[in-house]
Amino acid sequence: MTPSSLPVLRLLPKTKPQAIRHGFPWVYANELVMDRRTKALRPGALAVLEDAERRPLALVTVNPASKIAARVLDRDPGAVVDADWIAARLGRALEMRARLHDAPFYRLVHAEADGLPGLAIDRFGDFAVMQPNAAWAEDHAGMIADALVTLGIGNVIKNGMGRARALDGLPEEMAVLRGAAPDAPVPVPMNGAIYMADLMGGQKTGLFYDQRDNHAFAARLAPGARVLDVFSHVGGFALAALTAGADRALAVDGSAAALELARAGAEASGQQARFETRQGDAFAVLEALGSEGAAFDLVICDPPAFAPSRQALEAGLRAYERVARLAAPLVAEGGYLVLCSCSHAADLKRFRDACARGIGRGGRRGQLIHTGFAGPDHPMLPQLAESGYLKALVFRL
Repeated sequence: MTPSSLPVLRLLPKTKPQAIRHGFPWVYANELVMDRRTKALRPGALAVLEDAERRPLALVTVNPASKIAARVLDRDPGAVVDADWIAARLGRALEMRARLHDAPFYRLVHAEADGLPGLAIDRFGDFAVMQPNAAWAEDHAGMIADALVTLGIGNVIKNGMGRARALDGLPEEMAVLRGAAPDAPVPVPMNGAIYMADLMGGQKTGLFYDQRDNHAFAARLAPGARVLDVFSHVGGFALAALTAGADRALAVDGSAAALELARAGAEASGQQARFETRQGDAFAVLEALGSEGAAFDLVICDPPAFAPSRQALEAGLRAYERVARLAAPLVAEGGYLVLCSCSHAADLKRFRDACARGIGRGGRRGQLIHTGFAGPDHPMLPQLAESGYLKALVFRL
């Protein structure tokens, strides 16, 4: 489509356009004239957003069925989303990651923060795993895959799993878009350890790059330590700690497949003799370790999002408090407790307060010595609080 042929979305008269002009990337349904024509637009359609005085503001992608009815693709209303446009966005994203990292293992595209709303791409050497969680990205998946190949990534996998796609009416599916799928887990070097990423059957894209810097900070506390890594997935904190000189590490997760990958990573890192795993519900294992009188010098709890939405916030905060309450008694005197949240709905203050309550109710006192966030390959869009989702609090007890 040429810009002149695109449909028009218009802000309601009482809606001020300054937020869009200043970089906020979303337009809510209650801010738009939702007439019959607008409601009939299919999810993923492109449109020109205008203010109430009919002045063009931006090129947007539309989903009339969502509370977020439009997402900004380009502040130029005349922009054309074609192969060149996609290549330019991906090239800009790659330029920053290549400067940040000396090996091609990182998040390449982080949705709105990279100007590609609803699209995440993680790179694993010559493999890229893309999550097109918005209908416009699904529509342009072939162009995106071609652009990745042009940038030197030979194999492109589409991970179309997860609840986010359902919000745009997209089906769940896995597909190889270009090249081939790996025939084994991909080894990923990070913080001196080797992690094994299952690109076709693992969680999300196979590995969580966002915790890289928090792994590194925790590893500074690890030399000589007994380490407990709860909700460990493929051994994120545990393997980094062992590589940094931890005496031993125990990884706890509910997934047998994830723990198998963690053991493979420990072997690839040369740390298998000091690495153990324990499969089970994290809360139950924490309680069992407490009853066993276990003690660790460094305890890390990195659970899934307990508060994935505002509606789940209070229940999520109670869950984070419970984690802290159960974990704190397991920390040896003078040891360290790392508590993480990837829930955007739980802001830093509320998460910190929940953790402090839990530590207190666990009979301990803590000094907060460090607050960590996602690494720079997961940039935050300052105008969008939701993009600053990850928090890691390090306490000395």
